[in-house]
Amino acid sequence: MRALVVDHGEAGPVRFSDVDEPVPSNDEALVEIRHIGLNYGELNYVDQWPAGAVHGHDASGVVLRAAADGSGPAEGTRVALGITPHAWAERVAVGSASLGVVPEGVDLADGAALGIAGVTALRVLRTRSLLARDVLITGASGGVGHFAVQLAALAGARVTALVGSPERAAGLSDLGADQVVTDLAETGRRFDLVLDTVGGPLLAGAWSSLAEGGTLHLVGYSSGQDTTFPSGALFGFGEPRSIATYGDMTPSSAELTDLLGLMAAGRLVAPIGMRRGWRDVDDAVRALFARKVHGKIVLDVL
Repeated sequence: MRALVVDHGEAGPVRFSDVDEPVPSNDEALVEIRHIGLNYGELNYVDQWPAGAVHGHDASGVVLRAAADGSGPAEGTRVALGITPHAWAERVAVGSASLGVVPEGVDLADGAALGIAGVTALRVLRTRSLLARDVLITGASGGVGHFAVQLAALAGARVTALVGSPERAAGLSDLGADQVVTDLAETGRRFDLVLDTVGGPLLAGAWSSLAEGGTLHLVGYSSGQDTTFPSGALFGFGEPRSIATYGDMTPSSAELTDLLGLMAAGRLVAPIGMRRGWRDVDDAVRALFARKVHGKIVLDVL
């Protein structure tokens, strides 16, 4: 079968290759993949995966054969895969704990857009009550950012979305952002929770805007820049502030189910900024790296 595998050469970060058919274990379903969702991190930092390995974590498809132990969805069920290694292939063996059933009325392609981005946003925002709280989402025009803006607004937060340029602000107010800015100095607020996908100097600025008792969650470092805190910036009186890292790769069935339920109810939309056939993966990767896409890229497995 065909798959997208890791390529450490100049033609990378991924290439098509023929690979062996998956052999599901007792608690794994065999899924025919219909759509895959690209993520900046797994493609930009491809050297963290072995060359030739089937790449990718996010996808959606249809169960060809249910898990032998009776767990998980039945044959013929439409499913979304989230944070599932080796997902970018025509067929994948997937543990039941990593599958979410896609409800009727939800486009299967939208399910492929969830995965890492949607689950990350949901897990971070669930760490505290957000009702009437001030929340800052940096890199809000990206995949995690689009989901985080919607979910924070649904939870009753006052949401500030920070983007890199005015062009990248499009649509964020419609998704629930109370304020969309290109410079942190424009906000005039102190934030109870910050979800940061950018890192670098912006991270230090977000820390200085954190309210007493607030938490800054680090979920990415797309800027690729170092962060330097001014002398004394990490000292303060009052209720302690905190910086929390994020790297939760545990099975995501429960979160996928919740996110897909919100989609079915019309309360959450998938931020698909580009959709192509997977033969166009090279063009899609270039567009992703050039920051030309607002939201997620979904490729149809044809």
